[in-house]
Amino acid sequence: MRKNKVDIITLGCSKNLVDSELLMRQFTANGFSVAHDAEKTGGEIVVINTCGFIESAKEESINTILRFGEAKKNKQIRKLFVMGCLSERYKKELEKLIPEVDKFYGKFNWKELLSDLGKPYHTELSSERMLTTPAHYAYIKIAEGCNRKCAYCSIPLITGKYRSRSMEEIEAEIRYLASRGVKEFQLIAQDLTYYGIDIYKKISIAELTGRISDIPGVEWIRLHYAYPAQFPLDLLKVIHEKNNVCKYLDIALQHSSDAMLQKMRRHITRSETVELLQTIRREVPGIHLRTTMMVGHPGETDADFADMLDFVREMRFERLGAFPYSAEEGTYSYRNYKDEVAPEIKNERMDRLMSLQEQIARKINETKVGQMLKVIIDREESDFYIGRTEYDSPEVDPEVLIEKTQRLVPGGFYAVKITGAQSFDLLGEINIK
Repeated sequence: MRKNKVDIITLGCSKNLVDSELLMRQFTANGFSVAHDAEKTGGEIVVINTCGFIESAKEESINTILRFGEAKKNKQIRKLFVMGCLSERYKKELEKLIPEVDKFYGKFNWKELLSDLGKPYHTELSSERMLTTPAHYAYIKIAEGCNRKCAYCSIPLITGKYRSRSMEEIEAEIRYLASRGVKEFQLIAQDLTYYGIDIYKKISIAELTGRISDIPGVEWIRLHYAYPAQFPLDLLKVIHEKNNVCKYLDIALQHSSDAMLQKMRRHITRSETVELLQTIRREVPGIHLRTTMMVGHPGETDADFADMLDFVREMRFERLGAFPYSAEEGTYSYRNYKDEVAPEIKNERMDRLMSLQEQIARKINETKVGQMLKVIIDREESDFYIGRTEYDSPEVDPEVLIEKTQRLVPGGFYAVKITGAQSFDLLGEINIK
């Protein structure tokens, strides 16, 4: 147990990761050494940044807290703190359940942790982070909260109303990171396409993206978590015209059946969704779309699920993830619907959907064989360099496996010839003269 060493453990999404990175920078400014997600923790202080989105995430968070609670009992660590979404939502219950935790903080009051340790919060470093990602890319959180009222979602209950960061603040953060070698920026928010309404009185994601693209050193910008209803079509012009804005869009659709979209309170119909997707593909040729689908929401019939399968076959999403419905306390679905789809049916539907997507993804990947693609190298492994194209976000999307015929530099961009295709990855080779 090393004195003045802190271990930070981040669970959940990339938005949580940004919070952890901000906290880590504050710790280092106060003279602590910090490790993130270490395989073996060795510090006297452990901070767990929790997720509380769905049941499986909550279970993982609680199990992690219990594990370190035992470590504290056994005097393997001195202090244990918990922050993040689960703590925001269930603080009182957790305090009773796990008294070994020294203090629970919510999603937004984690700065108090420093003062509770007798350390100051350095406001002059408020936008600086200790990156946990490879040095060439970073996540940029442009907003907090969500104003949508989707029936199944607990995020608004946890994070509150939508709060955009100013363009000037975001630009300053990106300039700072770019000056330190970050080349690729993943713009994230619970709903990118709502950005700006609260402070600029209009949807401003297109303007923000355009302004970021003009910052020197910004090689790639990628957009995550768009909402389909009232989609800002002016964003498509920016994606199409700006060379450093990746031809990629993460737009969670959740379902296709009109009956389910209405039950989910998504404020869009199937035909409107199809029209939007056709417009996106027409206005941005070659764009790769990532979406998320939910199976087993209350009321989902076999016919509704069949509609989803037909929709996925028709739309041929380049990237697709899925998750089963989880009844979350306080949500509209929890209060008004019975969780009537059996777990085994949810799992069977998940398997069928992802099996279909695997077939689609393989066929799309096969069309890339023989093409030369711009690839950024993320890391080196024993047999391959591992990289990504502009169509691939870190952690969640396919990678390009490049044979080690010569030395490549992580963070560098290379022209790679695609030589093979798997369901979710590509094989490539590089020839540098």
